[in-house]
Amino acid sequence: MSTEVKIPALGESITEVMVGEFYRREGDFIHADDNLVEIESEKATMDVPSPVSGLIQKILLKQGAMARIGDTLVVIDETAAPPAGSASAKSAPAASKPAASKSDPPPLLGHVMPAAARALSEKKLSPEQVAATGPGGRLLKEDVLKHADRPVAGLPAKAAGAREDEVIPMSMLRRKIAERLVAAQQNAALLTTFNEIDMSAVIELRKQYQEAFQKKYGLKLGFMSFFVKAAIDALKQIPQVNGEIRGHDLIYHNYYDIGIAVGGGKGLVVPIIRDADRLSFAEVEGTINALALRAKEGTLAIEDLQGGTFTISNGGIYGSMLSTPIVNPPQSAILGLHAIQDRAVVVDGQVVARPMMYVALTYDHRIIDGREAVTFLKRIKETIEEPTRMLIEC
Repeated sequence: MSTEVKIPALGESITEVMVGEFYRREGDFIHADDNLVEIESEKATMDVPSPVSGLIQKILLKQGAMARIGDTLVVIDETAAPPAGSASAKSAPAASKPAASKSDPPPLLGHVMPAAARALSEKKLSPEQVAATGPGGRLLKEDVLKHADRPVAGLPAKAAGAREDEVIPMSMLRRKIAERLVAAQQNAALLTTFNEIDMSAVIELRKQYQEAFQKKYGLKLGFMSFFVKAAIDALKQIPQVNGEIRGHDLIYHNYYDIGIAVGGGKGLVVPIIRDADRLSFAEVEGTINALALRAKEGTLAIEDLQGGTFTISNGGIYGSMLSTPIVNPPQSAILGLHAIQDRAVVVDGQVVARPMMYVALTYDHRIIDGREAVTFLKRIKETIEEPTRMLIEC
């Protein structure tokens, strides 16, 4: 009996996906519930498990192919017996495969991706020699190539190779990011206003309570939770910044779902902190940490990325001193944070060195006027420079 494994439904708005890397090849035996292939939508990446145990007869969709929900990925023969002596498909996935030619890559082991397996064979390396950096500890082709290109002690550096181009299909996530960024530029009247914040008070507050905070919650008290709280305070004062344009209507949200831009394994993603105004500092920090980890592992669900009324992007963690972030449609504004640097500023008539951060607010001028944007950013500045305002709400 043969079973067709199809592209599963991923949500109402998802109709097309890109086929990612296969964890098994034709001729491999796979157990039920073992991951078969990675698929990527415009919003998230997920693994497709095998619904049955059996031998993979045919792979119908290759890596990089575009497919629709319900298309058949592979055909599995349920009547085939598992290879003799194998405890699981993951430990010996290719044991039942016929003798391979010299040009074939070695059988996949653990989390070695197919492209990485071929690269290992070409470079005459074993998986144990190469450090894996992919999500979930997967060994990627890039890991193998990076390892192979390392200079060897005592030998001259490798001569420059031929001028070549590497063609890589744009991921669904990257396509969607590109589409949304272009749409934001074309469909909104974007303008950016700037300010700078003295971070002394927050730095001192973190230093004072960091040990107690970590002991109680098992989390580090970061800067982002302060900015989430400050943003919510400012959004309540300037509701236009928490709104959006829908057709000919202005929509003002009376809830605060804050998107936090984080770098994932496949690009920048913006998971959402739901009802952030109802969360404590510890809950905000815990949510951010959990979402960032899942972004790096590529395990964010579609629901984690949908919605959002306002976004905060921290380019400072990469060293950015100043930038103009782009609004995440259909939102109307985004707050950009930057690196903290000691700079000379005038305080009470004296020039002193203070840890300063530039902040930027990009906003849609169709719904937010300049006065409102400047007032919003000034409120962020005041709250961060005097964080006790968050407690007494003044």
